[in-house]
Amino acid sequence: MTAPDLADIHAAADRIAGAVLRTPFLHSRTLSEIIGTEVWLKFENLQFTAAYKERGALNKLLQLNADERARGVIAASAGNHAQAVAYHGRRLGIPVTIVMPLSTPLVKVGQTEEHGARVILHGERFDDAYAHARELEAAEGLVFVHPFDDPDIVAGTGTIAIEMLDEVPDLDMLVVPIGGGGLISGMAIAGRALRPDIEVIGVEAELYPSMKNVVEGGHGAIGGDTLAEGIAVKVPGQLTRGIIRDHVDRIDLVAEKDLEHAVALLVGIEKTVVEGAGAAGLALLLAQPERFRGKKVATVLCGGNIDTHLLANVLIRELVRCGRIARLRIGAQDRPGALAAITACFHAAGVNILETNHQRIFSKLPAKDTVIEVECEARDARAIDLLVEQLEAKGFAVESPRPDEVPRRRG
Repeated sequence: MTAPDLADIHAAADRIAGAVLRTPFLHSRTLSEIIGTEVWLKFENLQFTAAYKERGALNKLLQLNADERARGVIAASAGNHAQAVAYHGRRLGIPVTIVMPLSTPLVKVGQTEEHGARVILHGERFDDAYAHARELEAAEGLVFVHPFDDPDIVAGTGTIAIEMLDEVPDLDMLVVPIGGGGLISGMAIAGRALRPDIEVIGVEAELYPSMKNVVEGGHGAIGGDTLAEGIAVKVPGQLTRGIIRDHVDRIDLVAEKDLEHAVALLVGIEKTVVEGAGAAGLALLLAQPERFRGKKVATVLCGGNIDTHLLANVLIRELVRCGRIARLRIGAQDRPGALAAITACFHAAGVNILETNHQRIFSKLPAKDTVIEVECEARDARAIDLLVEQLEAKGFAVESPRPDEVPRRRG
């Protein structure tokens, strides 16, 4: 396979124009103030299928000949690529088959079927689904549409960088999520052709350093449950790894807590829903702001397909991290008036009690004592700290564990 060049990417831009949204590319004043740099966001989560994948998929489909269109296409995917191929396949009258792992959430299966695709569930892992898709490709004479390791897919993703540099030509840096490498490959080719001095930084989830291992010779362990499942790729592309070696300055890793923080901030500040993979670039900026100070930095919010229950968990965990919600374990003598004294402290501190639980049995305290677990909500972390100080001043022993910390005894 030969990597596309800038001419191929411009041709892709002309080809998909009008059928794929030219998404907003906006300066975030608040995030810029938080990070200490000039931050620009490309809102690819606003595409019809809520991800950038439409660009590459449509560019590929539009170049099929009449015979290939009639035979139909097949893809293996449990996420955004599946919906992109299904949606544009139906628009173009091309039969689409998608092979998904058995573990694919039913909502994603349903969304793909709603776009008119034939969905086949096969295997426990993506690798199993991929292998079965290649078997069906040969058996049924279908055209395989790879999610990232294809020059037409890569050229389609490069159109994002063309749009960004068309609007803000003096960008210093592109920070781009990496899964299989299709997105950053296209953007790096276009970015470097238009601005040879622009820096291109790739971002992978800490649990899936697949491309970093391949390109930089690392040996990071691969696997685990990541919020950024869209870039949780075990084996990166062959075409894309070569492009990344030639055009990408470095690959950085982000921890799960930073991915969660970025998703929550985008909801709170930009009022936009972004999946974990889509927030990876911002997660890096937030985790290592000193590396970007004084730069004009752009990142791609490459997808917005996140389960609503998972999003709710992320947002609540963020409230806990920033001290707005806390769980206190308060040791007290089991006697009348103890609970009233405790709740009086909550009232004085202006902290709202969400839930309480008395624990008399499963406790290391003396038999005459009790542990009262209280989940509470406050206006900020300082209010919780003041509450703890008041409780301790009245003789109560308080533990206030927070996420990513070892539970610590206070008092």
